[in-house]
Amino acid sequence: MEAFKSGGDVLFILLGAIMVLAMHAGFAFLEVGTVRKKNQVNALVKVLSDFAMSTLAYFFVGYSIAYGVNFFSGAETLMARNGFELTRFFFLLTFAAAIPAIISGGIAERAKFHPQLAATFLLVGFVYPFFEGIAWNQAFGIQAWLKATFGEEFHDFAGSVVVHAMGGWVALPAVLLLGPRHGRYHKNGAIAAHPPSSIPFLALGAWILIVGWFGFNVMSAQTLDKISGLVALNSLMAMVGGTLAALVMGRNDPGFAHNGPLAGLVAVCAGSDVMHPMGALVVGSVAGALFVVMFTLTQNRWKIDDVLGVWPLHGLCGAWGGIAAGIFGSRALGGLGGVAFMPQLIMTAMAIGVALLGGTVVYGALKAALGLRLDQEQEYNGADLSIHKITATPEREANW
Repeated sequence: MEAFKSGGDVLFILLGAIMVLAMHAGFAFLEVGTVRKKNQVNALVKVLSDFAMSTLAYFFVGYSIAYGVNFFSGAETLMARNGFELTRFFFLLTFAAAIPAIISGGIAERAKFHPQLAATFLLVGFVYPFFEGIAWNQAFGIQAWLKATFGEEFHDFAGSVVVHAMGGWVALPAVLLLGPRHGRYHKNGAIAAHPPSSIPFLALGAWILIVGWFGFNVMSAQTLDKISGLVALNSLMAMVGGTLAALVMGRNDPGFAHNGPLAGLVAVCAGSDVMHPMGALVVGSVAGALFVVMFTLTQNRWKIDDVLGVWPLHGLCGAWGGIAAGIFGSRALGGLGGVAFMPQLIMTAMAIGVALLGGTVVYGALKAALGLRLDQEQEYNGADLSIHKITATPEREANW
């Protein structure tokens, strides 16, 4: 029976890893559909290359920092419990690799290729696992202190804060250090619109992310005996709430309509195992509205050229999700309890601090050493031709 249980757990978490791996196609196509046609190839190559670099960083460095587990032993040792630790690594790697996939959307259309790969290695190898270990593996005794002081630990079931807020807040200094795309903001105050190149690709990316998210959230149980249908329904309700709120607030704009469900899902990750479905609907709805309002402010008022709106979507909605878990997870609002407001607030603030510091140090150092952005001519020609020497769609058919 023990072998049967461990085999079931391996299959369960492996299916989760595969579903979250598929989400990276969602990140890619969301970016492909949002950027201009001259940068579509770059979006596809960047997300795939970042995943490969993330795997090396997390395998050799990051996983050991977060969980104290390394793979420098014989294959017989690694095969304990049907290789559960190996598939758990695969699952958690797909979370870690979401950090550069998130950042990719913010820095699109003007970032150099190789410095971003270097940033990916540093962030996934060192910055992300530092906070991951604190939140999910009791590192530095911070969770124990929160439990002793407030009666509960920080609760983040599937990564609203650990993954999404971290990714969004790391992206913010990267976007600021890069500066806006040439021609986006004019000295007279005019703003040049860069409309999405392909709404169908944008929508495809959103749908792939939505479907994969049920692996992201439900499989965060990590073992079969902890699986919860509540997580699935809460994810669904938050997704629906985010969609409808963004549809209304965004006045039927398809970009907002397809990012709204993602905002809701980002926010529900943390408390999806403890909230009532009606609470999840509220949390998702708030996130959908928050994204529309903050994306518009960021782009138009503050003139921060965050191409896919990754700071509002992941950074702000992730932080809202971390705090919301402490509110809507409480028994008073129909939740299961086991959460408290102050640990959620303190650790969410800490994640923001770590992400801002880590992002500023990594991207600041790379800017000084290698430079972060393409020159003006390369940017004008597009990252596809400048970096990859090919466009997504040839200007004319070959005559043979």
